This record gives sequence, C-alpha cells and structure tokens, in this order.
Amino acid sequence: MEFDLEYNSERNNLIIPEYGRHVQKLVEQCVALEDIEEQEKMAKYIISVMGNLQPHLRDVPDFKHKLWDQLFIISKFQLKINSPTGTITVEELAERPPRLEYHRVKSKHRYYGNNVPMLIEKISAMEDSEVKEGMVFHLANHMKKCYLIWNKDTVDDDVIFSHLKSMSKGQIDLKVEKLTDSSILMKSVNSKFSSKSSSSSSSGQSNTKKNISRTKSSYQKNKRR
Repeated sequence: MEFDLEYNSERNNLIIPEYGRHVQKLVEQCVALEDIEEQEKMAKYIISVMGNLQPHLRDVPDFKHKLWDQLFIISKFQLKINSPTGTITVEELAERPPRLEYHRVKSKHRYYGNNVPMLIEKISAMEDSEVKEGMVFHLANHMKKCYLIWNKDTVDDDVIFSHLKSMSKGQIDLKVEKLTDSSILMKSVNSKFSSKSSSSSSSGQSNTKKNISRTKSSYQKNKRR
C-alpha cells in the first residue's frame, strides 16, 4: 500500500494561522470556482465557518466587516466577488498607520513632571490679575511638594522661585515672602500613603483572623471525632 502523505514543509504558508489549514483550503477551492454565483455562495459559507471559529469577535463592532476583509486577505485578493461590507485593497492593507507623537518635555527639572511645564506655559499666557497671582502661588506650592517628594529634604523657597522663573523664561516672577510650610505640604502626601497601608494591613489582619477561626473550628471538630 502506498500512502500519499503531505508534510508541512510541502504545504503553503498559512496566511492567517488563527483559522487553520482547512479554512485556507476552502478559500483556495472558492478562488478556483469560475461561476461567480457559486463563488459567492461558498464565500458566505466560509464566512459563517470563520465566525464560528472566532466567537469572541461577535461583540466587536463591524464583526462581518472584519471577517470579509480577512477572507480577501487569505485569498490573496483573487476573489472575483464583491464584499457586502466593502472590499479591502492591497494598498489599504499595505498602508501604515500614522505615527503617534508623544509629548516629551525637555527639561532638566524632571522631578516636576510634564504637567508643571504645561501649566507654566498656560499661566504665562494669561493677563495679569488676582486670579493669575493665586494660580502662580498654588503652582509654586505644587512644585515645592514635587521637589520634596523627589528629594525628601527641606527645600528653600528661593529655589522654587528661581526654577519657576527659569522655566517660564522670566515671564513669572513670584514675589511672596514664604510658601506653604513643608510639613503641611507633606502631611497630605503622608496621609495618602498611610491610608493605603492601613487599608492593606486591616484587610490582612481580617484575613488572618478568619484563618485562625477556621483552624480552631476544624481542630474542635477533629477533637470531637
């Protein structure tokens, strides 16, 4: 007896491996059909099979559109029928999406983050008023808090004033005697960390108590037996 075995090395590469070898062979048979009506019927059948193989995509918008696009990709765009959702072209498939531009602020004061330079730019464009003065004062306090989180030591207010002036290119010159005390600024930060740690420790203590009670109950049951 002779067996006509087909090895993977002799087969064509899978275009979309998620659908397997059988779907690709069905698509090849569909491309080989000369009758347009028969090709359309078989294409709809293949679409139903592909939908059953990918049930998680049914909740995705334009589910049918995605399947028809994948069918034309598997057929190497050799199908003669028109897709009911619009036929994808080779140019559209080869087109690369636009590159995302990330907002990167080049600053030597990275401990202030990316929001502080943007706030400085917005506030600098404002007209002089009491509102602007209040915003500058709160911004300076926020910068002082960011500096303390990064450095953990006390910081002189003159350092914040100089950073604010240099980062605003001389447009903001804060003239106040003193900013908010460092202990007050760090109290809010420490309270956040302490609340998180206390919640985690309380949950851990409750779990420990539950485990102890379960161990005691199981021990009493075994002792009775």
